[in-house]
Amino acid sequence: MSWNWRGMGAIMRKDLRQVVQNKMIWLPMIIVPAMFTVILPLVLILLPSMLSPAEFESESNDLAGLFRAMPEEFKRPLQELTPIQSWVMLSANYLFAPMFLIVPLMVSSILGADSFAGEKERKTLEGLLYTPLSDTELIMAKLLVAFVPALVIDIASFLVYGLVVNLAGYKVMGRLFFPVVTWWPLVFWVAPAISLAGLGATVLISSKAKGFMEAQQLSGALVLPIVFMMIGQVSGLFFLGVGLLVIIGLFVGVIGAWLIWIGAKTFARGEIIARI
Repeated sequence: MSWNWRGMGAIMRKDLRQVVQNKMIWLPMIIVPAMFTVILPLVLILLPSMLSPAEFESESNDLAGLFRAMPEEFKRPLQELTPIQSWVMLSANYLFAPMFLIVPLMVSSILGADSFAGEKERKTLEGLLYTPLSDTELIMAKLLVAFVPALVIDIASFLVYGLVVNLAGYKVMGRLFFPVVTWWPLVFWVAPAISLAGLGATVLISSKAKGFMEAQQLSGALVLPIVFMMIGQVSGLFFLGVGLLVIIGLFVGVIGAWLIWIGAKTFARGEIIARI
């Protein structure tokens, strides 16, 4: 199949211009990553210095389940650390790991929600549907314009997060301590898969929703599996080691590919034009 990359590129450039011009789209993509890569990590790392010894001991007990669930090869280095060093190591490298996945999911969901629902609100959908692109090319252009920025922000957030936690924790740790090995599959395998799955679901929602806000609100439920992962790891139900992360990434990626396939198969511009 020969793809009309020129036409797809025109759609992607148009959508990116709309993103830059719409504060409702780009502002959350700045605020949320800043919160999860700068503000919350700083609070966690600096928390011991803001609490009394008794309060810190109470807070650190919340991570006991996570420590128990860790395999022995992860526990061993932590046993040589002071309580405050253990807190910094656990909170920055393990406690926060599932929460980091919210960033790429949020970016892909916002851009995916704008893909068709935003076009409806701006009254530009009809002109878009009459472009000479095939249905598959149109869907792929909409997916790429959300997926690529999500990957870029994912990697940029990882770099900023690493800089923040290493600088904030250096006085306590006396060395660079982030990232541990589990972050590599998390950032470069699970996060893209999460973005893909979220994007597939959001585009399906967006093509049926009446407006951008409705599509975004409906796609907000996609964050629930990430919340479950965070609760499960902190409580000791499971530990997000390298093996489990590889399995999760594969499973979520397959679901994402399936959702995108469903979206491409069910997308019919004729029906959408009739509803405008």
